[in-house]
Amino acid sequence: MKKLIVSCLTVGVFLNANAQNYWKKNAGKTAKVILTNSKTNEKMADKGSVKFEKFGQPKETDACIFVDPDFKYQKLIGIGGAITDASAETFYKMPKDKQKEIIEAYFGKNGLGYTVVRTNMNSCDFSSDSYTYVEDNDTALKTFNIAHDEKYKIPMIKEAQKAIGKDFTFYFSPWSPPAWMKSNKSMLKGGRLENAFYQTWADYYIKFIKEYEKRGINIWGLTIQNEPMATQTWESCIYSAEEEGEFLKNNLGPTLWKNGYRDKKVMIWDHNRDLIYQRATTTLSDPETSKYASGIGYHWYETWNNKTQLFDNLSETQKAFPDKFLAFTEGCKEQFNMSGVYDVSLGELYGRNMLNDFNKGTALWTDWNVLLDETGGPNHVGNFCFAPIIADTKTGEVHYTYEYYYVGHVSKFIKPNAQRIGSSSNRAALTSTTFMNENGQLVTVIMNDSANDIETNLWIEGMAAKLSAPAHSIQTVIL
Repeated sequence: MKKLIVSCLTVGVFLNANAQNYWKKNAGKTAKVILTNSKTNEKMADKGSVKFEKFGQPKETDACIFVDPDFKYQKLIGIGGAITDASAETFYKMPKDKQKEIIEAYFGKNGLGYTVVRTNMNSCDFSSDSYTYVEDNDTALKTFNIAHDEKYKIPMIKEAQKAIGKDFTFYFSPWSPPAWMKSNKSMLKGGRLENAFYQTWADYYIKFIKEYEKRGINIWGLTIQNEPMATQTWESCIYSAEEEGEFLKNNLGPTLWKNGYRDKKVMIWDHNRDLIYQRATTTLSDPETSKYASGIGYHWYETWNNKTQLFDNLSETQKAFPDKFLAFTEGCKEQFNMSGVYDVSLGELYGRNMLNDFNKGTALWTDWNVLLDETGGPNHVGNFCFAPIIADTKTGEVHYTYEYYYVGHVSKFIKPNAQRIGSSSNRAALTSTTFMNENGQLVTVIMNDSANDIETNLWIEGMAAKLSAPAHSIQTVIL
């Protein structure tokens, strides 16, 4: 029999004045529990409610997560994923009823509540081929045409937009300028943007925004360059922190403002947590550069040369730039293998990152491809990966991975403009975050990625509710 660990988790509620007085007046209040349990194969199951009773000072032997609603931090912009060429091509290979199911699963009122969509400007690795929107050496961009995107990508984005409604938040990222603008004369394998084409490339963003908005897709924001320190076998382009800053200050920023796009949210970096602090402190050190930037984007792939994710770098960056939002712009489980599609570790990867990212100040969280096929693609350079939903284009079957459910424990219940509430944990086995929705509803997400079941008490200001956290599970508690 597995050892049961006695613990208590604290959970906050909306307080207008004093938390303790609120709880004194609301003894017996209940909270709803939603659970995903890999052992019993339950997926976002309604487990009824738990009741709060008086509970005194926790002992040091009690495992606790303390939540204090008197301390409020960043507001959530939204949660979502990327509609890439690969996602859209896979989507339109599926039967019509499955297409409807997938859109509802992510963006519908009964789905995960996604409000954010990212896409690629020009091709990326998750495209079937390399492409741009202009003919070679067209420095005036007279041939600019997004017909390529109108076949698959734009129609799927519009389906998502229709399902999301007013909260639709859409941004884009380039992986590479056209080859003729670059030092290595290739969209692939790094290279840098030639100085002579800085303004041409800035004008390219404007063309892209105008063409998408002509089609009714409002652009909320953009990142300057996907992974600007990675020389990839696929589309990539290198910028130093200084080069990115110069491009933003002298070209992209002024060009956006001159064209009436001052409201577009520009995010710098858009790469891993390892260098985020150095990039932000270098790129944004010049006030004339900083005024054009709204956020700092990042990915989770720093584990290629680290044993764990470097979450503390996020909080350092947030403290240095409290006026900029942190945006998780991409992450996925690499090296796709269909035999692992139902492994709970996929979900725990997402849970660990999401909960820690939010606790370190993140305001926007965007998964990578929302949909991939039975190969983990299509991908024109063989970089096959997992996605929360895998669609078998040969059989028409839709596979929902644990990634889907673990993300859903956050995205389905924590709404845009929710505010994160102060919390801390004294046990590594229990990871948690808490947000307060605009309507005063308090949502706590708790993940247990250990091999032990944990008997818990949710505790705040002398009140507690008994709760079980099974091994390898995640749950959402809603007050």
